Amino acid sequence: MANSTNTANNETSAVFGLDDAPHESLILTSLAESGVDNFTVDNLKALEGVIPKDQVLETMFGPSGAHSVASKLYEHDTSRPQSPGPQYQHQASNRQHRSGGSLMRRRISFVIVAAVMIMFFFGLRLFNAEAPRRPAYLTEVFPYNGTALPNAAFQPPEMLAHRAPDTIDTFANYKYRNTCDISSLDLHAPFAPLCHDRKSVLTAMSSGGRVGNDAPYLPRGCDMRWFSTEEVCEILGRFEKVIVVGDSMMRHVIGSINVLIRKDLGYGAVTDWNFSPEERRECFCNYQFNVKACSVQGIFKSSDVVKNDPESLACPANTVNLMIEQMIRFPIPPEELTRLRDQLPTTKPARPYAFIYGHGLWNDLDLQATVDWLDTILDTTLAQAPWLSPSDKISGSTSKSTTHERKRESGFWPRLFLTPNAPGFDKPDEWYMSQGHKAVGIFETECAIEVNRRGVEHLGTYNMSIQSNKYDGVHLDLKGNLIKGMMVLNWLNMLEVEKF
Repeated sequence: MANSTNTANNETSAVFGLDDAPHESLILTSLAESGVDNFTVDNLKALEGVIPKDQVLETMFGPSGAHSVASKLYEHDTSRPQSPGPQYQHQASNRQHRSGGSLMRRRISFVIVAAVMIMFFFGLRLFNAEAPRRPAYLTEVFPYNGTALPNAAFQPPEMLAHRAPDTIDTFANYKYRNTCDISSLDLHAPFAPLCHDRKSVLTAMSSGGRVGNDAPYLPRGCDMRWFSTEEVCEILGRFEKVIVVGDSMMRHVIGSINVLIRKDLGYGAVTDWNFSPEERRECFCNYQFNVKACSVQGIFKSSDVVKNDPESLACPANTVNLMIEQMIRFPIPPEELTRLRDQLPTTKPARPYAFIYGHGLWNDLDLQATVDWLDTILDTTLAQAPWLSPSDKISGSTSKSTTHERKRESGFWPRLFLTPNAPGFDKPDEWYMSQGHKAVGIFETECAIEVNRRGVEHLGTYNMSIQSNKYDGVHLDLKGNLIKGMMVLNWLNMLEVEKF
């Protein structure tokens, strides 16, 4: 009996040898790894039709499994299948063939699905890493536990990490810091609370003032930030391109931001890489913004700095794209509009564009001419780059005072309009009637209404500039332009780029 059993087992082993049945080795391995308690007699009955009984018992109960009590109970169970006969061999052979191919297909399918999932989540993570977004202090609520000083006009700034640059001289490691003798604390005195959105910061910056001529500028009601160079680089890096459009005052905005990203108070706003000795004397420190001596030496594009003096740029390579298109009067010459079109892609870029406009004096503060100037630029921009605002719908408001065909509902099209500086003592007499304090103040108020109707935000500079030094009664010096540039950067910083 024992011989016949051994013979049957040997025959079964020959037919169902592990070398000839890869699936059996997988089943045996699974049994060994799973443990005895996970399997019942019914499992063993089913497996015996595929794997020889001795191998099943040995796997389940060890080398002496055939003589163990459990194996004897299994042996005397007459309801189990007996040693495989021809029909079992045929069925097992078919199962062997099918299960091997099926297992391989399942493995391949699993690998493919896993690879696709990994690529998807990695791509999503990479996309999120590259997508522009604002810092946490603009998107999260930070508690303000400022120190209240009785009877103080201004409270000390919040003791938060992002306000640290506001309280120190961020120019401390700039070139020519001591020679030019300018500290960032001479330009802005921080206080609490900090403005929490674009509307509040634009209102505060437009309506602030100084305690004395050329004193630090203080926004009204809430404070603006004074960014470090590293923060300026990060802000500009959220945008594919920042395009400034306007006259010489807007060119000075570009110049002041170049001072910040080049960390150079002496020559940061000008093309000092090609200066003659005479130009280095005439266009140094405050005199970089002297339009009579240094007008053509101003930097019009940050790409020019990358091309001619890349080592002077403090921002990481290929992260900043800042430029100006000079359009000073209406009607706008066709070649100037062509240059603007050349700067605009017809398809949506990876990061948003931002636009900053300034106009007024070259059309003698004629409000209608300024409105027509702006409308021409907006229409030209949208015709060339419809992705900026793909909707054809106008604002949902039914009021004629707030509804305008250029005020779009959809898209991400950030636009800011700056009105001119307040006139200074050196303003020529022939212009003082049409461009004096009253005219500039009225123009700023009326212009804010018109540009807002078109979905363009407004920043007034009259209050900021009225107690600031000017060369010719019009153009601010280095200090005044650095404040104006920082005001523009505060607006850029507040833009919800994550909606792009």
